[in-house]
Amino acid sequence: MSISGIASTALSGMRAQTTRIGAIANNLANVSTPGYARLNTSLTSVEPGGVQAVVEPTASDVDPATELTDMMQAEQSYKANAVVFETGADMWEMLMSIKRD
Repeated sequence: MSISGIASTALSGMRAQTTRIGAIANNLANVSTPGYARLNTSLTSVEPGGVQAVVEPTASDVDPATELTDMMQAEQSYKANAVVFETGADMWEMLMSIKRD
């Protein structure tokens, strides 16, 4: 996988987690709304590399504890993808420095 592929994969992970956090925020904002259908985010891998988030309503009720746990997981996943992205950028910069010298 190339450095641009690594960056693209990490970026797709960050986008997916952003989508997931948006659904979680919507769930928490509507926890007391009668008839509200909890949103669930499914993550699927895409070719040639990366992940896609799909948000769909479910038949379950909103449980604030579950939503907060999901939010913490999404935050950690976002941070991990950000580290991969930054590492790829650092590698690219190092390669370009070697090429110039």
